[in-house]
Amino acid sequence: MSTDLTASPRIGTESHRYAEALLTSLAAGTGAGLPMPPEAADAPEHWLRPAVQALEMILRGEDALEPLGRAAQLDGRRTALFLCLALAVAGQGEQIHASWLGIAFGELSLNRPVTHGQRALWLAAARGAYGPAGKIFVLRRLDAVAIPAHTEPERWLSALTPHEPAMVVPPSLVDFPELAELPELAEPVEAAAQLARLRGRCAEITSTRQNGSGRKPATPEGRPAEAEEELLVALRHLIGSAEPETPPGPLIDHLLADLRPGSDLHLAGIALHVAAPIVRSAAETLVTATQAEPPESVTMPILGHSVVLRPEGPDPESLAAAEERISVEGVPDRGRPWMGYALLVFGVAVLAAAFATSATLPLAGLALALFAAGGYGLWHRRRRERADAEYVTAQLSELRELAEGAVWALHEYARENDKRVQDAAADLAELTRLLRRGPRAR
Repeated sequence: MSTDLTASPRIGTESHRYAEALLTSLAAGTGAGLPMPPEAADAPEHWLRPAVQALEMILRGEDALEPLGRAAQLDGRRTALFLCLALAVAGQGEQIHASWLGIAFGELSLNRPVTHGQRALWLAAARGAYGPAGKIFVLRRLDAVAIPAHTEPERWLSALTPHEPAMVVPPSLVDFPELAELPELAEPVEAAAQLARLRGRCAEITSTRQNGSGRKPATPEGRPAEAEEELLVALRHLIGSAEPETPPGPLIDHLLADLRPGSDLHLAGIALHVAAPIVRSAAETLVTATQAEPPESVTMPILGHSVVLRPEGPDPESLAAAEERISVEGVPDRGRPWMGYALLVFGVAVLAAAFATSATLPLAGLALALFAAGGYGLWHRRRRERADAEYVTAQLSELRELAEGAVWALHEYARENDKRVQDAAADLAELTRLLRRGPRAR
């Protein structure tokens, strides 16, 4: 006997309309009080009509064995899925039979997309619609997939802690951000910071006490809450009255989405349980990164010149080379003050001519002006040379001061690193404890 609702367009339309109205009524919390149209009740056998009858009888507390048997014979999987989701929407998910979840859910695989029905059951069970047993059922199905422990740990870390700062500067290097940018110094600090954020995110997920009802109240306008709307979309797709907006997605993508900040913590708890081996392995890698010993020497740009820094102090050769470059570059080549000398010589010549001619006074005045101009030029040149020398002296002093300060900062960084390693070990221990505890049943 056909189970295709489109075999008789009129019958299929009436069945769809009635099932859609019934689902809307359940979502609004008004119960199953709608009379079944004669066209749908007298329709030839297909799974939806006896499934709807069974649902109504279950909601009224009656024995629904007869319509359940007929619906299961026609399409057992769709019947089980319909009843599981519809009872969850009605807030009576704990009335489902233990076997229905297994029939409706089917098997998960890394190689196949998660169907809309599977995802809807996953969501409902995670939010407690079927009680603790429903959540345990989903956990076991997900555990059976056995995701390898080394499956792209960067993606899982990025999902759990996506908002990473561009650069983490430890307190010891606040005055020397150039040192904080060096990979050999930055990587342990960034690893420790990410591990701390990871522990905090896992604590947020695992410490949240979760509601066992799994049902959110409807909005004041009577529209279903977001959680129920997702179940209704799957139900409408199941009965053929609507298509989901998004295609089925891979299992890994669903788990990663559930782990991201802002996601439903019911779902995040289950996803973290499934990804626990991957998260633990990634955390151990971060701990190893924090244990890297500070380098014996680093090369740091100081005032635009590279200086090698060691624990005992700046490297003498690199420091001397930097000082030489500062001395050379700090004193520009201005050439000899030929103009000043020329003005003085010309002034002497004019003064001599003044005594040899009758125009003594005018020529003497001109000579004095030339002497003044030449003297001012030589004085100004001497002043600039003195300023250059003072600038070079100040630069050399600043270079040595910064180099010495950077060495002390490296010593402080080494002391911080010991504490950073201890904190990372404590973070890993706490993270391991949180992962072992796993999601709460309620």
